[in-house]
Amino acid sequence: MAPVADDEARMRAGRLGLEPGITVQEINYDTDVDEGLRLAVEEIIGAETVDEDYEDVVDVVLMWWREDDGDLADGLLDAIGPLADHGVVWLLTPKPGNDGHIEAEDISDAAPIAGLQQTSTISAAPGWQGTRLVAPRAKR
Repeated sequence: MAPVADDEARMRAGRLGLEPGITVQEINYDTDVDEGLRLAVEEIIGAETVDEDYEDVVDVVLMWWREDDGDLADGLLDAIGPLADHGVVWLLTPKPGNDGHIEAEDISDAAPIAGLQQTSTISAAPGWQGTRLVAPRAKR
């Protein structure tokens, strides 16, 4: 039997605006990611997420990013490559006080370099916050 997400993880994943049948690419997966959120995302979309090597268009990118993962703007530029028009990047970063936390100003500085704008920030998981990034309306 496949693992099942708990109610809290489902509620948090529901805030990501996902729908059944969309393609979600997961970038920068590591052992510290929130498995409950991942399971809940896969339950919502009705499929497994695809990884960095996926070679088709995706609707949503879940990008796990920590302070020591490198240049955030470069990472965002890589993330938007396969993104569909009107697609969304959810930048998942450790919450303040956790190892690898990224300051909000760093996200605000990096997003426009990649041609993205920040629309909202949510509590995505107990140790992770999610920042929703989209292409500005003028560019869509």
